[in-house]
Amino acid sequence: MPADWIELPDVLKNFVSAHEKVKLHYKGVCSERLKFTLDGNFVGDLGEVLAIEYFDLKLGSRNSEGVDGKIGDRTVQVKATGTRRGPAFRKTKLNADHLLFFEIDFGNSRAHVVYNGPEEPVRALLAARRGNGQKSLSLAAMEKLDLNVQDADRLPMLQTTLSG
Repeated sequence: MPADWIELPDVLKNFVSAHEKVKLHYKGVCSERLKFTLDGNFVGDLGEVLAIEYFDLKLGSRNSEGVDGKIGDRTVQVKATGTRRGPAFRKTKLNADHLLFFEIDFGNSRAHVVYNGPEEPVRALLAARRGNGQKSLSLAAMEKLDLNVQDADRLPMLQTTLSG
């Protein structure tokens, strides 16, 4: 099933373009050592921007571990990847009602929603895994979970998506 893609806001497209220029400038000079990856907190922040732009997320305080904000009356956690990896979770005191997980395609300045549904089934799958620390799910596992989300359990998008 082809994914629907959403366009990155112009200000982020400009950043992605600058990032691509840096990688091209240093290609062959030090690309073996420096990868210039966009990961960590920055990608998570981009996911939250996409949730604000496309789902009207109202951000909560930075101290709300496990919850990034609210959409309507639902608490929401936002996860994002730019490396085709699934999201990573750690045990938190508070879990969100809903999870939005974005895959960002930096090379084409677009993203798509991999998972838009209740957080509980994701947490249940994580609980079945061993270990006490941070746990991850694969991108494929998230796509599979998304197939089981009923339309009534999805958050509505404010804007239309780009095709394919």
